Amino acid sequence: MRYDVLIVGAGPAGISAAIRLKTSSQAAGKDISVCVIEKGAEVGSHILSGNVLETKALDELIPEWKDDPDCPIKVKVTSDSFRVLASPTWSLRLPTPPTMHNKNKNYVVSLSEVTRWLAKRAEALGVEIYSGFAGKNLLYNWDGVVEGVATNDFGIAKSGQPKPNFAPGVDLRARVTLLAEGCRGSLSEEVISRFGLRQAAGAQHQTYALGIKEVWQVPEAQHKAGTVVHTVGYPASHGTYGGGFIYHMADQKVALGYVIGLDYDNPHISTFQEFQRWKQHPAVSKHIEGGTCLQYGARVLNEGGLQSIPKLSFPGGALIGCSAGFLNVPKIKGTHTAMMSGLAAGEAAFRQLTSDKAPAKGPVDMATYEEALKRSWVWEELAAVRNIRPGFRAGLLPGLLHAALDAYVLRGKEPWTLRHGRPDHEHLKPLSAASAPPAYAKPDGVVSFDLPTSLYRSGTNHDHDQPSHLQIKDEGAFERSNLPHYGGPETRYCPAGVYEYRADQHGRQKLHVNAQNCLHCKACDIKDPGRNIKWTVPEGGQGPSYTAM
Repeated sequence: MRYDVLIVGAGPAGISAAIRLKTSSQAAGKDISVCVIEKGAEVGSHILSGNVLETKALDELIPEWKDDPDCPIKVKVTSDSFRVLASPTWSLRLPTPPTMHNKNKNYVVSLSEVTRWLAKRAEALGVEIYSGFAGKNLLYNWDGVVEGVATNDFGIAKSGQPKPNFAPGVDLRARVTLLAEGCRGSLSEEVISRFGLRQAAGAQHQTYALGIKEVWQVPEAQHKAGTVVHTVGYPASHGTYGGGFIYHMADQKVALGYVIGLDYDNPHISTFQEFQRWKQHPAVSKHIEGGTCLQYGARVLNEGGLQSIPKLSFPGGALIGCSAGFLNVPKIKGTHTAMMSGLAAGEAAFRQLTSDKAPAKGPVDMATYEEALKRSWVWEELAAVRNIRPGFRAGLLPGLLHAALDAYVLRGKEPWTLRHGRPDHEHLKPLSAASAPPAYAKPDGVVSFDLPTSLYRSGTNHDHDQPSHLQIKDEGAFERSNLPHYGGPETRYCPAGVYEYRADQHGRQKLHVNAQNCLHCKACDIKDPGRNIKWTVPEGGQGPSYTAM
């Protein structure tokens, strides 16, 4: 199947690119075919974000969005607060940093719902969207230029043999391939490596955090629509970057989540248990008292900022959204920058495809996309906050002091740019040098929960009889290195219980991979100290099933 433009991923960036392509082509009386593939069973089912939406990009993409009765962007922020959780029971309110001011201008949303609404707008314009189709492999032409994507086969048994329901994947070819897979997408990582995009931009390695989130239904007396709370401190240690968010959504729902930098050094840390400890702090638990947890999920996010953005175009296509890494960490926002990157890529693709100088067929050059984005407010915004996240390398208190200096005095105009430390997978200390294990209490079943209960709420599902999408490069490395030296950290950094050690018939501990539990967060691809796990896509339509995240 051939298209003018193929977009991999139906998130905010991918759908924004599709909409801009169609509105531009229709305004010019041109016919440009646009296809979007999405690995989730439906648009939004793999979207998770603690989201207070800044509408700057949306205002440009769909100026009349407020007039659409189906638009789910309704709840404007009514209050901001910023708290330091100084102990397990005590907190201190501090002035809300300027970068985190949301009151009366931004909106508390479910990004799952927003992407579904955007997808309907795109389809009304003629965009073809195919959910349940995972992009498995990039297609290259004879001279190494990307010319599309092959989707995953259906119906392959764990043995590698076809099952009765076997259906081969589809080759989707296009003159422009836009990768909008989100953070740490497998195809995006392939082109970054194959074409040396970080080296070409002089960029540093990407750094990451893991976000774990729940959505609760709370009693009316507990609900204050538009309330936004951010926290730092407990349960993170002084040297661990982390914080939480509490957002009161529409319909008596509250979204709350905990984010931990994946550069933490204590191999005993359980990301899932840290989230449970955070929820039990009185400053957090009061927001969900008497409520019911509806959904649970997790995903990684880019934290590298401007220093880690690779070259955005490659032969035959471009990286957009979190595939490239446009998250504004101090703002805790990336949707508006992702959408703007999609908008810019869509505009650039339209201009290149309709230019008098464009080739009659074959791929077009997307270099003008990066040039346009560097002239936009996205680059200016990321440049202004580029030093705040690296400033936390010295710990929480020095990081807060540096962030205050940057936000209130320097305002991003300092002539220096701080560098990131080592890659996240190099930070774990061996057991002999590590801090003591945190004391994790048993779940109370009211505010804190066990992992199987939480996984059930994610709706995640994978066919057991298929090749594992979690590829282990060296089968014995975990028993030789991870277990004796680090205590098996993969059993704790994964928030879904995918990795566990079981005794074999000789009593020796062997790693067992429960791929069916996977939330597609990709923490394992990042944090494993031996870089021994590669996350790839399973059969299309499998994985979590988020509706309100």
